[in-house]
Amino acid sequence: MKFTSTHEWVKKEGNLSAVGITEYAAGELGDIVFVQLPEVGDNVVAGEAFAEVESVKAVESVLSPVTGIVKAINEEIIDSPELINEDAYSAWFVKVQVEQEGELISQQEYLDLIK
Repeated sequence: MKFTSTHEWVKKEGNLSAVGITEYAAGELGDIVFVQLPEVGDNVVAGEAFAEVESVKAVESVLSPVTGIVKAINEEIIDSPELINEDAYSAWFVKVQVEQEGELISQQEYLDLIK
């Protein structure tokens, strides 16, 4: 698993990569009540917004850690966005066929960032 400095994670799973937000980001947002995801087949670009998360505190854009094509979306988090708060690392947003990685950091670098 790799991370971005803007609190997204990416995990390679076979020929696709799952993308989500970190536990830290979910905690900072508070109770998540709505998620807007792209469509299957949409292009995502590293560093650009591809989803929105709405919580009781705010609406935040989620930036893609990779460039590629969306191959799957997580319908579960659309129906039950609280799953992100319960386990941010299982509640992936999209699975992407990656063409290029963005500026990613290791888990240790991310942990140092959020201290």
